[in-house]
Amino acid sequence: MELSAKQTTLEEIAAWRDLYRQEMNCQIIHDSIHSRRGWTLEYLLNAGGVSVGYGSIAVAGPWKDKPTLYEFYVLPHYRSLLFDLFSALLAACGANRIETQSNDPLLTPMLHTFARDVISESILYHDKLTTALAPIGAVFRRAISSDDPQIPPDQLCSHGVVEIGGTVAAKGGILFHYNRPYGDIYMEVAEPFRRRGFGSYLVQELKRVCHEQGNIPSARCNPKNIASRKTLQKAGFVPCGHILIGSVSR
Repeated sequence: MELSAKQTTLEEIAAWRDLYRQEMNCQIIHDSIHSRRGWTLEYLLNAGGVSVGYGSIAVAGPWKDKPTLYEFYVLPHYRSLLFDLFSALLAACGANRIETQSNDPLLTPMLHTFARDVISESILYHDKLTTALAPIGAVFRRAISSDDPQIPPDQLCSHGVVEIGGTVAAKGGILFHYNRPYGDIYMEVAEPFRRRGFGSYLVQELKRVCHEQGNIPSARCNPKNIASRKTLQKAGFVPCGHILIGSVSR
């Protein structure tokens, strides 16, 4: 059976991406790359003249001059051809790197088969535990424009701060630059207030806000950032994967 990969348009693979999102059923870190004009190239996969899936290559932004294969989907009935379809995709697209979430059931095995020097860029977290943290003297409130003028007014409802005696000790928010309904929580604690539980309390409250808005809280951090790891886990986040990067071995 002849297998091939041919460059196509984002519109052509839109239905395939819906199937991909449904099967992933989690926050997809690189989902928004597709909507950025000129950032990605799309390829339609064919087996015996039948369209069976797609692949996506990032070529701009952080991936400029290092084309990176970051999304790969094949219909279930054709998955006995996964490795050969992936080889056809690599030959057609010229990618020299592969980047994937370790909880991606298709691209992760391809990464470990076709790439070398694999490293973890980030740890991914999903919300699994409800906590009741209440540090003495800590008060959570929604952010206002004076807390951070760079936050767009329509996004203030998704940001918050923790005050101690009227002083802002920590601030953070929920970003929706990935696939909704997943919201990516981030936070920052001022140096004088660190190691006192205020960061975990802020994350806990941002999780609550996220749920109240009908969304699903998620988070990520660098594997070497032990403080952030402990903060997220204390607030009820549980690790669910890694962002893995490897160089294509030809």
